[in-house]
Amino acid sequence: MSYRLAIFDFDGTLADSFPFFVSVFNQIADKHAFNRIQPEELDSLRKQGAREIMSHIGMPRWKLPLVARTFMGLMKKHRGSIQLFEDIANTLSHLDEKGLILAVVSSNSRENVTQVLGSSCRHIQAFECGASIFGKASRLRRVMRKFCVAKEEVIYIGDQPTDGEAASTAGIAFGAVAWGYGTYEAFQNLQSHAWFADVNELRRLAGSHDHLDSSPS
Repeated sequence: MSYRLAIFDFDGTLADSFPFFVSVFNQIADKHAFNRIQPEELDSLRKQGAREIMSHIGMPRWKLPLVARTFMGLMKKHRGSIQLFEDIANTLSHLDEKGLILAVVSSNSRENVTQVLGSSCRHIQAFECGASIFGKASRLRRVMRKFCVAKEEVIYIGDQPTDGEAASTAGIAFGAVAWGYGTYEAFQNLQSHAWFADVNELRRLAGSHDHLDSSPS
């Protein structure tokens, strides 16, 4: 059985924004008074979830909206330097041609998302942007209601454990990508998830669930 609806996270899933995130992180940390990250910490932090990272840098949850707003503002100024991952545009086109309904649920602003997606926006039938990283489940449900799609016919694709948690809360499948913010180790505490080792593997979404597994290639 094929999925009817594939919902994508944006940063680290469709857009290669991690290098930009790293480049502005300490600027944001100084502005909002939490700990800077040193280059040698990055590898270990990418193996952790958002809660562990926030604890490590000393950022309380109430600051999330302020931090997100600052990040989105900086990205708006520099989004010309942020590109889609290689083959994402072709893959979205392929999935659209195969009849999948495609949507985006992201913490980033709709303006940033659509500007970076560019002509690939034509393949996306719904955008739910500006969600908290801990509040995506309600946005996923909203997209499902919009298209009247059963839970078992929906998958959310993301690059962080919080994306998997949102999918679980919404009662849908989750697919983790290898090329984003989180590493394979970051997803080990999730109950179940598909694993996509490279962008072209996303084309499996138009095929059978039997081809989706939770082990790295």
